[in-house]
Amino acid sequence: MSTSAKQLRKDKDVQKGHVRYPFWFGGSASCFAACITHPLDLVKVRLQTQQHARPRRNMVQMFLHIAKEHGILGLYKGLSASLLRQLTYSTTRFGVYEELKGVFSSAKQQPSFPTLVAMASTSGFLGGVAGNPADVLNVRMQHDAALDPRDRRNYKHAIDGLTRMVREEGWKSLWRGVWPNSMRAVLMTASQLASYDTFKAQLLAHTSLTDNLTTHFTASFLAGFVATTVCSPVDVIKTRVMSAHENKSLARLLADIYRLEGFGWMFRGWVPSFIRLGPHTIVTFLFLEQHKKIYRSLRGHDQ
Repeated sequence: MSTSAKQLRKDKDVQKGHVRYPFWFGGSASCFAACITHPLDLVKVRLQTQQHARPRRNMVQMFLHIAKEHGILGLYKGLSASLLRQLTYSTTRFGVYEELKGVFSSAKQQPSFPTLVAMASTSGFLGGVAGNPADVLNVRMQHDAALDPRDRRNYKHAIDGLTRMVREEGWKSLWRGVWPNSMRAVLMTASQLASYDTFKAQLLAHTSLTDNLTTHFTASFLAGFVATTVCSPVDVIKTRVMSAHENKSLARLLADIYRLEGFGWMFRGWVPSFIRLGPHTIVTFLFLEQHKKIYRSLRGHDQ
């Protein structure tokens, strides 16, 4: 039996033809993941926005500093914005990606890796645009406590933040950094979703593993590593643009960062990014696979 045939035989998602799942599954799974990994995302943002002139903290020091200054609940600052981001950004990118896979998949043939990358890139761009307002708000709320008291925005929650942004800065503030954010979303979705599907297919084809928790964990761990490395430079730029109090062109921002930090800026916060994105990717795909498993069971596809 060929490796592709073995993969198809073991993949429950294609045993009876490609199963069409509800559009919102990816957003729901991502919200569950965000509730678990939000403190790591908060620490990552604080590390990426540290002022160059101040004493720089590492990941552990930043984690302890936030907990000491703001308590354990301070590690969940901006959670409402993070959930809103997942409901817009992740619902769109996962939903569009699954719809495109449904169009190009069959029980006998799965999309090639370049096709998966193309579908994921398209999905990521649309997700980045849809989720940009919540993403700006998420970065601001996570970064707020690190600012001097006179510079803090003090948004009460996500809805209050969006309302004040439009009222105080105009609707254009919702789309601040939309291009670097969309480019990051393209890279993230292509490196995360396409690599997950590819790693999962290879594990099913070349190992004795079946479509189970071990396979999902391994594939999502590898996908998280790939996504963190590919997205790190754009992630730093996106965070700096969205948290800035002054408007700078992208070229000027990059020149200032390079002048102060050299090429090291490209992977600033890589370790906390991986520690955050790795678990987030793993938990997201584990929840997503469970969503799918329950759905298949209810529809009789696992019988």
